[in-house]
Amino acid sequence: MAGTQTAGADDSGRLRSDAASQARRGTLGVFDGVDAAARAIERLRAAKLRGITAFSPMPSHDLEHALHAGESPVRIFTLVGGLTGTATGFALASWTSLRWPLVTGGKPIISIPAWVIIAFELTILFGALSTVLGLFIQMRLPNRNVMQVYDPRFTSDHFGVLITPPAGRAAEVRQILHESGATEIREQVEEVSVGEIPF
Repeated sequence: MAGTQTAGADDSGRLRSDAASQARRGTLGVFDGVDAAARAIERLRAAKLRGITAFSPMPSHDLEHALHAGESPVRIFTLVGGLTGTATGFALASWTSLRWPLVTGGKPIISIPAWVIIAFELTILFGALSTVLGLFIQMRLPNRNVMQVYDPRFTSDHFGVLITPPAGRAAEVRQILHESGATEIREQVEEVSVGEIPF
């Protein structure tokens, strides 16, 4: 959603959702400051609770450290795409030269230095397209039917911590959020459209 930073706190640092369900239910704590939100995340992790999502109106290193978010796997898509583009560039230029040779002054038909520009261009092209593809895959987009506990104030001046409590631990989660300084705790699933988000 626009203006928010969302991160999951499972071992891979990414948001985990149930593909069979169209609703992300859970317990949401609303905080006035980033310190209280980070403290709540640390306490939830200390209680061996996982599947934590943080909402923030701005990037926050405190939340990232509290979530123990891992490095984004999108960079792997970029690397594979770039290497594929490089190989494709050299292969395409070499194949076309062998298929339709132009012998000029006894120069070699396959001249690697001449193919560097083509390989470079395809490296950038494939790398950029792979990055966008990896971003969409990691964010599970498009997914326009998801509803979750949310608050539009997360795009302005509030922070949120969302967690789906394991069976029998909902009261414990609410207590941790309350003791960490949550000004509000919500559990109702609501859908928030872009037009409802204040800017």
